Amino acid sequence: MAFPLGAIYVIALFGNGIILSTIKSEWSLHIPMYYFLCMLALADMGLALCTLPSMLGIFWFNYKFITFDACLVQMYFIHTFSAIESGVLVAMAFDRVLAIWSPLRYGTILTNAVVCRAGTLILMRAVCVVFPVPFLIKRLPFYRSNILSHSFCLHQDVMHLACASTRVNSLYGLTAVIFTKGSDSLSILLSYVFILRTVMAITSGDGRLKALNTCVSHICAVLIFYVPLIGVSVIHRFGKHLSPLTHALMANAYLLVPPVLNPIVYTVKTKEIRRKIIQIFVRSKITACSQSTMVLFNNTTSSSTNFLLTAFPGLEVAHVWISIPICCLYTIALLGNSMILLVISVERGLHKPMYYFISMLSAVDLCLTGSTLPTVLGVLWFHTLEISFKACFIQMSLVHVFSFLESSVLAAMAFDRFMAICNPLKYAMVLTDMIIMVIGLVMCIRQVIFMFLMFIVLKNVSFQGGQELSHPFCYHPDILKYTHSNPWISSFLGMFFQLYITGTDLLFILFSYVLILRTVLSTVAPKKQQKAFNTCVCHICAVTVFYAPMISLSLTHRLLSTTPRVVCSILANMYLLLPPVLNPVIYSWKTRMIRQAMFQLLRSKRVQGAPK
Repeated sequence: MAFPLGAIYVIALFGNGIILSTIKSEWSLHIPMYYFLCMLALADMGLALCTLPSMLGIFWFNYKFITFDACLVQMYFIHTFSAIESGVLVAMAFDRVLAIWSPLRYGTILTNAVVCRAGTLILMRAVCVVFPVPFLIKRLPFYRSNILSHSFCLHQDVMHLACASTRVNSLYGLTAVIFTKGSDSLSILLSYVFILRTVMAITSGDGRLKALNTCVSHICAVLIFYVPLIGVSVIHRFGKHLSPLTHALMANAYLLVPPVLNPIVYTVKTKEIRRKIIQIFVRSKITACSQSTMVLFNNTTSSSTNFLLTAFPGLEVAHVWISIPICCLYTIALLGNSMILLVISVERGLHKPMYYFISMLSAVDLCLTGSTLPTVLGVLWFHTLEISFKACFIQMSLVHVFSFLESSVLAAMAFDRFMAICNPLKYAMVLTDMIIMVIGLVMCIRQVIFMFLMFIVLKNVSFQGGQELSHPFCYHPDILKYTHSNPWISSFLGMFFQLYITGTDLLFILFSYVLILRTVLSTVAPKKQQKAFNTCVCHICAVTVFYAPMISLSLTHRLLSTTPRVVCSILANMYLLLPPVLNPVIYSWKTRMIRQAMFQLLRSKRVQGAPK
């Protein structure tokens, strides 16, 4: 559960950060509507950061302890940022009233000075209203139960654990809620009654629709904030008979849903922000690509060629929503493989040939994930479709190099399993640290030779500009379709390396398992047979996860030209995302030594971080 939770926090912080940086850098967005949106993004970031340490501490490190003073500080900031967000939503409702009711006086009423005073008033109100809450809690005795209902501190949750009368706390909490969120929700409701009356007075149907359309983003933000807030308040006051899981889910929705969905809603529904984000990222991406590859490709004839990337043809409208599971997969891949590398490097009991090869596999998966991450998220989030030939060539080389390197690592792991089962007495003598280093060096040299030959062949090949690729990254068989000259040399080289590297690796793996199978079947004891086979399960799964999507994608590109483009896109994403995502899951689940080392590492961190 920590992986999707971590992805949610990344989306919340990254999304609101993009909103802030975009509005700050673009002078055309320096108007009251976007100033209030900046305030909302800051409140959302503050709300997310308040709960981030304790939430991830519990899910990642099983660190469940928080001191009383730290709990009060977290509680104060959670309720303060929540009150700020409520106040900002009221200011945004007033902004919409002025824009629709009196558009000619909008600029004279909502000046920069008025916006600053409104922001200061919202901040001071939240700070002053929530300020007495920690002191009212601190005066109460706590000695019976100290288990909270959530992974963060809320006033109503902490108050219920007190061993004295909490009447004052309840009355003040109710007063504060009525003064802030109650009055704010009433103000927003009255604002929209006024807006609705004004809109109904417009005679033109298109004018009515246009006026209401400017309020859609704000209405979504109000619902996203107030619905979970009302839900968690009602459950705390009247739902004591409900399961603890219901309390936890509602509290997490109350604090995580607004920071995650608000930037998505405003990016999708606000044309100006969407256009500026696309312009900024396209401009920065083209500049970065041209600067980083200018020296390498000074003499190429393809320097002016640009390609257009695609993600899921026919589903462009849903790209923002598709990006959420894609981000979760990338987060799992990066965190999972990083955890494997950390555990193997820290635990000396795992410094053995088998785990060295697993760490190589994780390192390659990390690099493979990083090579496609910028363009995939660029296409899905910002509709950044254009990529220069130079940047495309670098990405294509990295994708194929790390893909072929993963194939080589899987072949080396097959040899490791063969030695462990067929020649266990010679295992330690053959697979020494020096031999493993030599194997890794040979694999790297083989990939460098491949990259050098690809550069030589494609150096003077010219391509048709503006062509649309089949994937959100650059893939060799996909690019070759758009060459002006005869591509047979490059195509032959690609096929040769496909067969020479992945083909020979796969044959070597199959031959290794034939020998393993013959050795295991010659063993009389069924338990020994099962134990021997069990040591190969992880490797067999990793081989299947890597080769099945790769073979399917290669056949689709070379033999099945009539295949729908969305099928090619799905296969390509499976080819590059399944191995990095599933390999750490497989090896953590099936390899007892890695699993135990992970638990020991997390337990030791929890003990070190526990209060003394």
